[in-house]
Order: sequence, then C-alpha cells, then structure tokens
Amino acid sequence: MNTLISKPLAIRLRFGEDLMWLELADGRELGVPLAYFPRLLNATPEQREGYSISGGGTGLHWDDLDEDILVENLLLGIGDVEANPVSTNLEKVTQ
Repeated sequence: MNTLISKPLAIRLRFGEDLMWLELADGRELGVPLAYFPRLLNATPEQREGYSISGGGTGLHWDDLDEDILVENLLLGIGDVEANPVSTNLEKVTQ
C-alpha cells in the first residue's frame, strides 16, 4: 500500500561526513547514511558533487559513478539493492 499522497521531489542534495542530505520540494529534509550506497561512500567529495537531479526531481544520478537512486526509495529506507542482495530461503537450503 502506497501512503504517499504525491511523489516526493528532490530539489537539493548535500553531503556530510557520513550522510547524504536530501531536501524535498515539500520542505522535508532527509538524512541517509552513505553506507547504504557503497559507490557514494567510496567516492571522492568531487565525485559525490557530480550528481544531477533527474525525472523532474524523482531521481538522483551520478554519471561518473554509474549510480541512480529513486527519491521514493530513500523515503522507504531502501538502499543499494545490488550491493546488499537479499538472501532467499533457496540460497540457505543450498549452502
């Protein structure tokens, strides 16, 4: 069930030592641990600043890092699913 009334739209992004801070068009600000996104965590400050806001504010993109993040996923607490694959019961059975 989606409880969001409208799509959250990014307008600004900044970085702290361990956090990415996202400012939304509705006035909210969200702090996301860089550990959720290993490419950003391991990037230089210059690479982190090389982002663009895509999709009219619905996404964040880093061309040099090959990183794309949906703003809605950040609000749902979803990090980099490629870096942290979810194990399945099938994997546990075959180990």
